[in-house]
Amino acid sequence: MSVTFRQLRTLLALAEHGSVSGAARATHVTQPTASMQLRELTESVGLPLHEVIGKKVHLTAAGEALVQTARGMVDAWALFEQQVAAMKGLHRGRLKVAVVSTAKYFVPRWLGSFCQAHPEVEIALEILNRDGVVQRLRQNRDDLCIMSIPPRDLEVDACEFLDNPLVVVAPLGHALAGRPSLTLADIQGERFILREKGSGTRMAAAQHFAAQGWVPEVRLELGSNEAIKQAVAGGLGIAVLSRHALAADPAQEGLALLPVQGFPIHAHWYIVRLRGKQLSPIARAFEHHLLAQAHSLFDGAPP
Repeated sequence: MSVTFRQLRTLLALAEHGSVSGAARATHVTQPTASMQLRELTESVGLPLHEVIGKKVHLTAAGEALVQTARGMVDAWALFEQQVAAMKGLHRGRLKVAVVSTAKYFVPRWLGSFCQAHPEVEIALEILNRDGVVQRLRQNRDDLCIMSIPPRDLEVDACEFLDNPLVVVAPLGHALAGRPSLTLADIQGERFILREKGSGTRMAAAQHFAAQGWVPEVRLELGSNEAIKQAVAGGLGIAVLSRHALAADPAQEGLALLPVQGFPIHAHWYIVRLRGKQLSPIARAFEHHLLAQAHSLFDGAPP
């Protein structure tokens, strides 16, 4: 069986983009060239690797198996290239990071400072909901993932590196905002605007409420912290959000923190990867960078 890296990269691009034209753009070749590479790869394997149904590309069982194998081969080669570069005293390569949407409030800033120290590193950052990040983790598509609740159905190494306090927010000027202390009974009649089911924030809040034997009245479920903040500021209800998703002064966003007993919920951020995954020198350097940035917060230094 004669297979080239170029053919495998084209197949990986096909799996990611769902079309031959998308694969061609991603690999910087013409569509006829991408089609030829896929055809030659199929002939080498001896089985169909993809099929088109209703103008949409679907991988066959053989295609799915080869995609998994190709990802491992490409990642292994990239690791080798980085190891050789490190031996030469160079710091270059590609870093792939997937983060849940709430982490977008601090991870890109820390990535920026990392890039300043490693200007030759190419960064691929994916910002998704928790289900999307877990799916990428399951497929081993990234060097590192950042989330607040690691999956329990996967064997992973999870390194806790930063607090993720969850707070209750209400519209600025809400009747309860000036109270020095509140109980769950005090907010019993309030309608909640919460993240979608499956998000880390929603899961942590649900666990906390269940432990108290209390059920919130949910008015809306939204998949974006920004949408929730706008809805709360507009008077549609109150919400549980990560403190990282709020401005240093929430009043600037038309929001007030409610001092509800049991809050903030003390959640955490984790650096997550599949158990046994070998980190490239660049990925290990970025992991150390994240830990150093988080540690600087406790020392009172700017992040």
